[in-house]
Amino acid sequence: MSHIGRPSLPSPVNEPMRHYEPGSVDRKLLRQALEKMRKESPEIPCIVGGKEIKTGDIKQQLICSDNKKVLCTFHQASPAVMQEAVESAMKAKPAWEALPFEDRAAIFIKTADLLAGKYRYEILAATMLGQGKTVWQAEIDAAAETIDFLRFNPKYAEEIYAQQPPANSKGTWNRVEYRPLEGFVAAISPFNFTAIGANLPTAPAMMGNVIVWKPASTAILSNYVFFKALTEAGLPDGVIQFCPGAGRVVGDSLFNHKDFAGLHFTGSTEVFNGILQKTSNNLAAGLYKGYPRMVGETGGKDFHFVHPSADPEQVAFQTIRAAFEYQGQKCSACSRMYVPSSLWPTIRDIMLGAIKEMKRGQSDDFSVFFTAVIDQASFKNIKGYLDHAKSHADQAEIIVGGGCDDSVGWNVEPTIIVAKDPKFRTMEEEIFGPVLTVYVYEDAKYEETLHLCDETSPYSLTGSIFSRDRYAIQTAHRILRNASGNFYINDKCTGAVVGQQPFGGARMSGTNDKAGSLLNLLRWVSARTIKENFVPLTTWKYPYMDDEKL
Repeated sequence: MSHIGRPSLPSPVNEPMRHYEPGSVDRKLLRQALEKMRKESPEIPCIVGGKEIKTGDIKQQLICSDNKKVLCTFHQASPAVMQEAVESAMKAKPAWEALPFEDRAAIFIKTADLLAGKYRYEILAATMLGQGKTVWQAEIDAAAETIDFLRFNPKYAEEIYAQQPPANSKGTWNRVEYRPLEGFVAAISPFNFTAIGANLPTAPAMMGNVIVWKPASTAILSNYVFFKALTEAGLPDGVIQFCPGAGRVVGDSLFNHKDFAGLHFTGSTEVFNGILQKTSNNLAAGLYKGYPRMVGETGGKDFHFVHPSADPEQVAFQTIRAAFEYQGQKCSACSRMYVPSSLWPTIRDIMLGAIKEMKRGQSDDFSVFFTAVIDQASFKNIKGYLDHAKSHADQAEIIVGGGCDDSVGWNVEPTIIVAKDPKFRTMEEEIFGPVLTVYVYEDAKYEETLHLCDETSPYSLTGSIFSRDRYAIQTAHRILRNASGNFYINDKCTGAVVGQQPFGGARMSGTNDKAGSLLNLLRWVSARTIKENFVPLTTWKYPYMDDEKL
């Protein structure tokens, strides 16, 4: 039934972040949730069409800072389950896309309220234990950012629907219909942000699409808690399918299907490129109905660039946070820094002092700043880069850290490498761990080194300039114009907030469709222009064809 009236959605505001200070109720309730979660090991099914499916192909999600302990087990989707997921999504599609927008939006706004209250401590606990986040890192992700996506995106969608042609010729009415894509959307989410796991399936769903969602195997529990909140908020069965599984099984089932209409992806550049190749081959073979919408946020080699006029303490503290919060496992984490020789001794000493004070340990220890990396594969990858630096002492020097220990948790020390070669491997390649490489440049070579920064890495995600000289800031702004999709001035290169800094990068960092903005949601609709004529023609002739009267 269509509604009479044109309702306006509530104006969104960013979720206030809680601090979990000693003696607070929040701290007490979160500790209880963590203690409860450590004692349990739930068995998580696939969920297809609202139905729980246990395939028997069971894997474990471990506590990454305590890697002998199982956080949960989960069933991996089989090819048959993936086929059922697509069929269920397509079956749900007609009713979902016909539902008035305000009814769709209400489900996601209610989910936000459930996460702000009833599910807050549970989703934080799952994120802390399962994905290795400290209490603050979990709060800004699993609570605040997730809630912000669910409150701001409906308002952005409302703005899109309101965009209509400004002019109408006499006797006509022009309008634009924003249709969902013709098929289903695949959502493939990463481990490092619960909020991304929430946004990738829900952003297309808000626009009337149906989704098959593959959550990361190392973020299953937090993503499952989110799915429970969606279900409680009234999401109809079949609109989003929850399908943990092996990448190849999921990919072959989704990307080789004739009804595949779009991909919402966050992950590695290599995987995204492989998917693009597969879909390109399928397009050439005539498999799809149209061109799938491919939206991807991939790698980053994010930088802090320091001008000689910068405040050394500001640089040091912002870089400590950008490089080592969440063990450097943010897409936006600072992993290379360019510092003038005049400031390096001061900045170095401040950073070394901070790292010395930095407490490391279990993610549910409220006093730690730093904990373990996500899994064994990540641990081995990071260790490989550190071993490379150690074996190339003529090109680089590890001035702090460099140690690795996986006896209890996959632990990598916060590490700073000083590179003599500005194209040293750790200056160019994404590591996705707590490793910062510094290149010290001559003060007089500021502009030359800016060009070096721009040309060093294939990525273009985030970057920062630190300076108290406005001319120097403008120079960096110009030279580094294409070096990052999110550019920060006298601030760290991490911490984009929904509704404030739309997030995404170009070059090999992705399609730059800006999560947390109207731009991303536009990718999930196919516009149809409609012209209606109210005045019938009374002749087929044009006036110039009339006989001349002499």
